[in-house]
Amino acid sequence: MSGDFSGADEPVKLFADWFKEAEQSEPNDPNAMSVATVDQNGMPNVRMVLLKGYDPAGFVFYTNFESRKGQELAVAAKAALLFHWKTLRRQVRVRGSVEVVSEAEADAYFASRARGSRIGAWASKQSRPLESRFALEKAVAEYSLKFGIGAIPRPPYWSGYRVVPELIEFWHDRQFRLHDRIEFTRASVDAPWEKTRLYP
Repeated sequence: MSGDFSGADEPVKLFADWFKEAEQSEPNDPNAMSVATVDQNGMPNVRMVLLKGYDPAGFVFYTNFESRKGQELAVAAKAALLFHWKTLRRQVRVRGSVEVVSEAEADAYFASRARGSRIGAWASKQSRPLESRFALEKAVAEYSLKFGIGAIPRPPYWSGYRVVPELIEFWHDRQFRLHDRIEFTRASVDAPWEKTRLYP
């Protein structure tokens, strides 16, 4: 797809087109995205996570509710996302409110993860101080023994978040820093998208 956005009127469809190209061009994790949140003092935090699903309802990632991002989203249920596909020289920014995915959706995704990742979700006290690497490895061994070869249930503190977009901006690098930028915004989830071309 070229940098001409004149035919793009629906941002999730445009994102799907760009994401498909990124899956073919990026050597590692085309679904990597930064997630920005704020703490109770308004101080921002940002970290990389993996996008695990998207549709017109929003962009989904999974984490531990007791992690730093989980605690911050419990206080202020809003987030910003950034995708940067370097080989394509493109970026996509997303801003919106955040909601927890359904229990069924979280269970289905958790069951699809590798067994080691499911055990890791039980063993890791995400974002909290770790006295030694041995302590983590010991916890992994204990949960491996606890669950044996049977099913591993999803921890009650582990689930997914859906960022419901209110703004999606597409950025495409151009010569002389005369980049193409187009922004989609909507007043509410049920409102139609409005498209605006921005100066670089």
